[in-house]
Amino acid sequence: MWKPNQPGTGAPAAPEPVRGVAQPTIEPTPARPVPSTPVSSPVSAAGEQATIGKSLVIKGEVSGSESLYIDGKIEGAINLPGNRVTVGRNGQVAANIMAREVVVLGKVRGNVHASDRIDIRSEGSLTGDVIAARISIEDGAFFKGGIDIRKPGAGEAKPGVPPATPEAVTVAS
Repeated sequence: MWKPNQPGTGAPAAPEPVRGVAQPTIEPTPARPVPSTPVSSPVSAAGEQATIGKSLVIKGEVSGSESLYIDGKIEGAINLPGNRVTVGRNGQVAANIMAREVVVLGKVRGNVHASDRIDIRSEGSLTGDVIAARISIEDGAFFKGGIDIRKPGAGEAKPGVPPATPEAVTVAS
């Protein structure tokens, strides 16, 4: 085994140039097209999200098949079943919302129907009745309205069973 500080070794010998061996010459070749390979998008089709910016104001019905992030103003109706609607900190919504999941960081005035869950964050405000399978209201959030918890897949009303009267729950900070 070679050790750098072995006695009897001086400075390492410089490698001798190889003589008599022809070096290959490199000739320029025409540029070859690089085969293009499809690059997958980091956001899959199921994970796409549209954004309504701070300066946008929409009056009317918003519907579609992708999730929506709202940082502007919407007046009317939002119908995105099977998708998530997020109302950002700057978002102001005066509309009924129907979606799979609703996250409120800004202001919402209107009824909200979520097939899965509603999440009202600490800086969020929701005034209206909600229908959802699950609801989460963080400490400091504002909520005024009725809550109707419905299990996923449950119909509007079962035969022979009177519809549940939503209880009024007020959470204010």
